[in-house]
Amino acid sequence: MSKLLGGTVHDLPKDFEQVLLSDPSVTALWQDITPLARNEWICWVISGARAETRTKRMTVGLSKMQAGERRPCCWIGCIHRTDKDLSPSVREILGKRQKNK
Repeated sequence: MSKLLGGTVHDLPKDFEQVLLSDPSVTALWQDITPLARNEWICWVISGARAETRTKRMTVGLSKMQAGERRPCCWIGCIHRTDKDLSPSVREILGKRQKNK
C-alpha cells in the first residue's frame, strides 16, 4: 500500500513515490497539495513516452517541489480526466500534435 496519496485519476507510481519520500519537505508538500495538483504531477511524469523522459521528469519534479512549486508548469494538464471537457486550448494543442505525427 502506498504511503503517500495519489491523484484524482492516477494512482501514485512506486518509483515516483520513492522520489517524493526522499525529501521530507517534498513529502510534506505532496501531502498538502490538492488531489488535482497531485494528479497533474503524476500525469506529467507518466505521460513521457520514453523511460528517460519519465526519469528526468521525476528529477525535475523533485527540484520544483523543493522550490515550493505546487503544480507542474508549462504543461497542458491531465487529459485523462473524465469529469470535465478538454479546454479549447488543450484540444488545439492535441490536434497539432496529431498533425505532426
